[in-house]
Amino acid sequence: MTSHSHHPDVVHTRPRSSANEVTAPMWASAGGRPLSGTVALVTGASSGIGEGTALTLAAHGARVTVVARRADLLDALVGKIESAGGQALAVGADITDEEQARAAVARAVDTYGRLDTVVANAGVMILGAITGADTTDWRRMIELNTLGLMYTAHAAAPHLLEAAAGGPRRVSDIVLVSSTAGRMVRGGGGVYNASKYAVTAFGEAFRKEVTQRHLRVSLVEPGAVETELPLQNRPDVRDRMYERYTTMECLRPADVADTIAFIVTRPRHVAVNEILVRPTEQQE
Repeated sequence: MTSHSHHPDVVHTRPRSSANEVTAPMWASAGGRPLSGTVALVTGASSGIGEGTALTLAAHGARVTVVARRADLLDALVGKIESAGGQALAVGADITDEEQARAAVARAVDTYGRLDTVVANAGVMILGAITGADTTDWRRMIELNTLGLMYTAHAAAPHLLEAAAGGPRRVSDIVLVSSTAGRMVRGGGGVYNASKYAVTAFGEAFRKEVTQRHLRVSLVEPGAVETELPLQNRPDVRDRMYERYTTMECLRPADVADTIAFIVTRPRHVAVNEILVRPTEQQE
């Protein structure tokens, strides 16, 4: 399997030395807590965007259930949230298994009594040509990026609709984390593109079903972000990815977390359906 260095959506690039430590935004402690009384669930929360989002939503007052396969990292994240005065629950789960995805949602509801916000963030990015590809990589991406997200949304929908029908906010949110690969196709990542295009179609169909019941469905499409996802690629592919973005100041996980927080803290009558967010220097 080969890859092209000009792939437009290397969503994640080499972490800078200071980028691995994800913290809540400084302004969160200075302002109000618009998510007080609500419960959030974040998948793929063991690092990167998911970790940053969990910290940010907790800083806004939400009780947060963090979901991922790496339970030890989730426990550390819960410790960070609790040390800052928040409440959090760690649930180790592989959401490519529908029963585990459903059980993770059930744990959140059983523990906290409700579910107001879901951030479906878990994903994998394995780049390479379609011809000669190892199709096990394809299955990994479709099962996590697409089906895992869908399983999470399906399990959460009844609880989100119930929350939207009552207090404290009379609105609920599900944020689907996609990428620029869900909008633009280039060679060297066809199946990754396909997995993200599917998220776009699913999200818009879901939005039309539930928006009049005040469940807001939003799509966030980050460009290049400093996370660990390149490590899942072959060394030659990874080196091309790093080379492309060496000179660019990429987004940090906290930047995407702030974007998500903006979406879910809008007034009840405002739905932010889609946000494309790139580093200033990223052209494609």
